[in-house]
Amino acid sequence: MADGDAGLRRRKGFNAEISSSEKDSKKITEEIDKEKEKPLQTNTFWLTRIVLLRYIGFIYFVAFLVALHQNKELCGQQGLIPAHKFLKRIQQETKGINMETFTRIPSLVWLIDYEENLDKFLDYTAYAGLALSLFVIVVGGANWFIMIGLWVLYHSIVNLGSTWYGFGWESQLLETGFLATFLCPVWNFSPVPEGTPTSMIVIWGFRWLIFRIMIGAGLIKIRGDKCWRDLTCMNYHYETQPVPNPISYFMHQSPEIFHKFETLTNHFVELVAPLFLIGPRRLCMVGGAIQILFQVVLIISGNLSFLNWLTIVPSLVCFDDASLAWLFSSKSGSVRDQVYQLQRKGTPTLKVGNYIRRVFNISLGCLIAYLSIPVVQNLLSPRQAMNTSFDPLRIVNTYGAFGSVTKERTEVIFQGTYDNPYEPSAKWEEYYFKCKPGNITNRPCLISPYHYRLDWLLWFAAFQNYQYNPWLVHLAVKLMSNDPGAESLIAYNPFHERDPPKYIRVEHYRYVFTKIGSKDAKLGRWWKRRHIGNYLPPISLDSVKEFMKNMDYEYPRIRRRRKP
Repeated sequence: MADGDAGLRRRKGFNAEISSSEKDSKKITEEIDKEKEKPLQTNTFWLTRIVLLRYIGFIYFVAFLVALHQNKELCGQQGLIPAHKFLKRIQQETKGINMETFTRIPSLVWLIDYEENLDKFLDYTAYAGLALSLFVIVVGGANWFIMIGLWVLYHSIVNLGSTWYGFGWESQLLETGFLATFLCPVWNFSPVPEGTPTSMIVIWGFRWLIFRIMIGAGLIKIRGDKCWRDLTCMNYHYETQPVPNPISYFMHQSPEIFHKFETLTNHFVELVAPLFLIGPRRLCMVGGAIQILFQVVLIISGNLSFLNWLTIVPSLVCFDDASLAWLFSSKSGSVRDQVYQLQRKGTPTLKVGNYIRRVFNISLGCLIAYLSIPVVQNLLSPRQAMNTSFDPLRIVNTYGAFGSVTKERTEVIFQGTYDNPYEPSAKWEEYYFKCKPGNITNRPCLISPYHYRLDWLLWFAAFQNYQYNPWLVHLAVKLMSNDPGAESLIAYNPFHERDPPKYIRVEHYRYVFTKIGSKDAKLGRWWKRRHIGNYLPPISLDSVKEFMKNMDYEYPRIRRRRKP
């Protein structure tokens, strides 16, 4: 009996050892699985920085690509609004090139002979910007010098682009790029620079940016057009926005109750949801997700340049490493693995450089707070201005969009002829542009985030007059000589490889979308149009000599086709 008891005890001990061994094995397995998953801590932003920098690099790349393809024709030496004339006037007003000159027009262009080398400057600046932005996209990291380089290069373009760059998204990109600089180390451009965690002051700077963008847009609407208050603005927006896309055509024809819901949703996103951004982690993430989803909807429903793509950037800081880990591989040596190892090490011993960086970041926060004073005053003012900069470097700006919505779409249509322009029998042939409505059978374009600046300005010109837009007359003059630069800005020149027209006029038309399923739609027409009247009376090269002289434009050479 005693032997049996001893055997039972031995068996129990053996089973206990097995049970203990199984528990240890299970624990080790769980630790291995946990190691493979590499769960990241919350409220750190190593991966967030990588996502931000790559995304900002993408936006910069698009912006510099637009500059490379269009700037010489728009503001180059032979452009529609030659920048060197504007620069010369500024230089005369400041009595030479000095600190006041750089303050009024911050640009590297002052360092060159801009009257001789403006076109080269525009090209080289764009190429340098493309190279640096591509580097940031590929590497996923940058340092101060790379990001400041991008910011200075784009500043140099924006400030001499005048009319072509007079939109809120240019200042928004400059402010975003400035903040992004201080996400990075001074020298190291590693995606995970061990000694330089992402500054929380810069994170909050981005949250303050998206807060201002959305609140500014919401307030300008409530204070502006009555249709935002009676919930009817979306009845018109898709048809009358600057450059509609194919989805705009279908969304315009949604039921009115849906348009009212859209307007209410817009007010919620712009006036209520920004408050989520200053809440605790989960609420902030919800706020960021709302803003990103809202911008995606706007991207789908229209061609608003890179504005909405850019507005996604500051919303990304609502997501920390733990929430973005799924975007990255957990393989050994990956950036996610590097972040995991850093978090396991805990807080590193601070060096002198870390203290200097902290002092700098606090100073940056104080600068943003100081420059925000006129911005906040503007937001609180009943006479709120939108898309305004209060400092020449555009570090902190005020924003807003579509404070008023046009209720009718009008277009300016360029036409040329060889005939007597005042004869009813004159045959007029139309020019078509790359994206703006013209030919009623042309499908609306889909180009966002790319941007055709001329098409955008022609939308504004349609509800102004040609006296307010002398560059429009200059464009007509260039088309009367089949100027290659002007031709590159349009989609179709009816006189290409022919003698240029003797006369050009610009007519004014009212455009509306055709109804889905209507006879016009079945015939392949996206638009219906009705002639309103003449916008620019017929002009010839002889008739514009005085205009060209007064505007100090170069009189064109007539490019006639050689006869065989």
